[in-house]
Amino acid sequence: MKKSLILMLPLVFLIVFSGCSSTETVKSVKKKEPVTLKIAWWGEQPRHDSTEKVIKLFEKNNPNIKIEYEYSNWDDYWKRLAPLAAANQLPDIVQMDLLYLKSYSDNDLLENLTPYIKDKIIDTKSIDNKILSGGMIGNQLFGFPLGINAPVVIMDKNLVSKAGVPIPKENWTWRDFENVVSEIHKGGNIYGFNGMESTEVFFSYYLHTKGKNLYNTEGTSLGYNNDQLFIDYFDMQLRLLSQGALPSVNVMEQINSIEDEPLVNHQAAMTFNHSNQYYSYTQAAKRPLEILPPPGPGQDIGLMVKPSQLFSITKGSKHKKEAARFINFFINNIEANKMMKGERGVSVSSKVASEVKKELPEDQRKIFDYVMKIERSNNHIETAYPLGATEVVKTLQDISNQILFKKITPAEGAEKFRTQANNILSKNKKDS
Repeated sequence: MKKSLILMLPLVFLIVFSGCSSTETVKSVKKKEPVTLKIAWWGEQPRHDSTEKVIKLFEKNNPNIKIEYEYSNWDDYWKRLAPLAAANQLPDIVQMDLLYLKSYSDNDLLENLTPYIKDKIIDTKSIDNKILSGGMIGNQLFGFPLGINAPVVIMDKNLVSKAGVPIPKENWTWRDFENVVSEIHKGGNIYGFNGMESTEVFFSYYLHTKGKNLYNTEGTSLGYNNDQLFIDYFDMQLRLLSQGALPSVNVMEQINSIEDEPLVNHQAAMTFNHSNQYYSYTQAAKRPLEILPPPGPGQDIGLMVKPSQLFSITKGSKHKKEAARFINFFINNIEANKMMKGERGVSVSSKVASEVKKELPEDQRKIFDYVMKIERSNNHIETAYPLGATEVVKTLQDISNQILFKKITPAEGAEKFRTQANNILSKNKKDS
C-alpha cells in the first residue's frame, strides 16, 4: 500500500506561528517567527487555478503565514507521495482519498484532527457529523472532507437529440441505458458513452444498486457472493463494445487529460463520473452539459454521497495548528468557497454551501441540488476503504482489460477476481 503512494521535491516553507486567530487580540508583543506550510493536491487545471486563489486569499488574511504548494494529476500524485512518506518528508497538508486514507493512517503518517475541532481551531458547527464520519478511522478523524459528491451521468443533450434518441428519464434502468447508448451510436455516428475505464467506481455503484458492496464490513473479503453480478456487468460492456457504442480500451488509454475525453470533443454523448467533475467537464467542453442519475433500479440505495477529497495533516508537520487553521479557512470561508465554485464537491458546511449556491450559474446550481437531495435521502456515506484496496482496484482494472480485450470471459474474470481480491483482503483478518 505504502509503495502506491507522490515524489515531490521537498519544498521550503515559512509560516508565522500564530497562537491566536485573525479575530483575536494579540496579547504578546514578542515578535513571532515566520513559518511556511507545504501543501500538495491532485486535480485538473480548474482545481489548480481556484486553489491558488484560495491560498492567496488566506495569505492576505493571515499575513504572517506563507504557503508553498505542489500539485499534479492523480497518477503522478500518489507515485510521488510515496517516497516522501518513506523519508518522513511529507508536506504539512496532503490531499487524501478514501482509497489511501487507511493505509496512510495505519502507517502513523497522519494526525488525528479531532483535538483541533475540540479546541475550536476547526469550526464544525454547520457540518453534519455524518459527513465528518467519511474521514474517520475508528473514532479518529484522519481526513477532513473538503466537499461531498455522488455518482452522476454527465450528458450532452444536443448530441443525444441529434442522434434522434429521446432524452433518458431519471428513473431509467440498465436495460434503458444499454438501448440508449446503442441507439445514440447508430443515429449519431459517435460513441453513446464515454467508456467505463474507472472500473471500481462504476462496478461499486452497480453493486450498491443491488444492495451489495465491493468490500465486506470488516474489509476481509469481497462484499458480494453472487458472481453473476460481475458477469452481467461485463457482458453489458462487451455487447456495447462489439457495436462500437463504447470506445475501446486502446482509445481510452490515449486519454491523458480531461481535454482528451470523447464527451469534451463531441465524440461521445455521455460519461459516468463523480458530480464534482461536472465543473471541469463544462470548462473543458466550453458548452452547457446536463446531468442525470446513473441507471437503476436501486438508485435509492445505490446513490450515496462520499467525501470528494480530504485534507490530512501529516504527523511529521512542525506546524500542525497553522495547518488546522488553513483547513478551517478552506472549508468555512465563504469567499474562498465562492472561488472554488463547488469544483471539489458541494461544500461540507451547510452555511457555506447555501451562500455559494446563490452565486452559481443555473447549470452549476443543479449539481448542488442533485448532491444535497441524495445526502438528505440516503443516510449512508462512503468511508475509508480497507487495507489492500489499492491492490484490489488494480486487480479489478487488470482483469477488466483482459475481459474487454477478449482474452478471458466475464465468467473467468469473475472467478479470477474473487480469488485474487479475497487473497489480498484476507490479510486484514485479525489473529484469533
